[in-house]
Amino acid sequence: MSKAGLTKAISSLIVAALLATSGAALALGQGKPGPITPPSATPPKQAPSQAPPPQQPQQPQEKPPQYSVQVQTQVVNMDVVVTDDNGNPIPGLKEPNFKVLVDNQPQTISNFAPSDAPITIVILMEFSQLYYGWFAYTGENWAYSFLNQLRPQDWVALVTFDLRPKVLVDFTHNSMDVRQALQTLYFPGFREADLYDSVLDTLNRLKDVKGKKSILIIASGLNTFSRVNLDQVLSRLKETETTIFAVSVAEPLYQWADARGMLGSIQRLDFLQAENQMGAFARMTGGRAWFPRFDGEMPGIFQQVVESLRYQYSMAFSPTTPNDGKYHKIKVELVAPNGQPLIMVDQRKKKVKYHIYAREGFMAPKSESAAEKK
Repeated sequence: MSKAGLTKAISSLIVAALLATSGAALALGQGKPGPITPPSATPPKQAPSQAPPPQQPQQPQEKPPQYSVQVQTQVVNMDVVVTDDNGNPIPGLKEPNFKVLVDNQPQTISNFAPSDAPITIVILMEFSQLYYGWFAYTGENWAYSFLNQLRPQDWVALVTFDLRPKVLVDFTHNSMDVRQALQTLYFPGFREADLYDSVLDTLNRLKDVKGKKSILIIASGLNTFSRVNLDQVLSRLKETETTIFAVSVAEPLYQWADARGMLGSIQRLDFLQAENQMGAFARMTGGRAWFPRFDGEMPGIFQQVVESLRYQYSMAFSPTTPNDGKYHKIKVELVAPNGQPLIMVDQRKKKVKYHIYAREGFMAPKSESAAEKK
């Protein structure tokens, strides 16, 4: 099919999507860029047009506990999630069940505890005219579904990106603020989707945010006009303690267009590369990536996102590797008391297959002696 045919077909789908969501889209609003304020700071003021709650006294927002998760000299902190084959978290594991290896050498776990801290998460959502706005409107609809999974004590912020990232909602306990911001998104401003710049910008803004923090990327995974390249983003991910979850909005359109012969070899390669990038962002930081084909999958996927954050095992260890300024690989295994691989069974004595999610490595600090040798 010609490019004109693809344009006409996708435009028809966009019109249908607009009709379906026109009741929720209230006004045009692009938002202004600004720093993401740490959750412990004073929350942003409500817009003058927003009516205050009727006859109810304002309750001061609860400040989340402050946790130090900085990588110090010879100390590495990380979070581990264990799920069954259906994505359900497996609770109740103890410190002796975990074996941590760095460059295939076993390490001694110095601190261990299940995590029960509130979620602190940034929704980083693509909202551009790329592919005639298909990804933008799909991501917007899916973001509403994610908000349904949050609890009142959780912190959430909303950042959209096209040619550049824009902070639409700073960290807040009130998910209604994010819903109202989503309702202002109607027409994407640019055709660009600068994923690399936006991921790097969001990670930099989160540097001063204490405690466990995460990013939920809702995007196609395509990158069009970023100033930084993929290697620069991956290098930054080796240093971060922020967990990234990625949900691709491209799979439904990719499958629909490919089945009708509308994609050329270059377009098909672009989509595959986008999928690999989203998966790499998640794997490197201990998160997970999903590539759904149907809207009906979203509630289950977003439930797995929040459960991965609520049911983490937090641990620390002092690596035996030298302070050489290099990236060292981490591997986490589950073991039984006898040191053999842990075998879990369900109530019917059937073997349970499990999956372990943890950051792939860490950057060791560089000592003066290592610097001199270089």
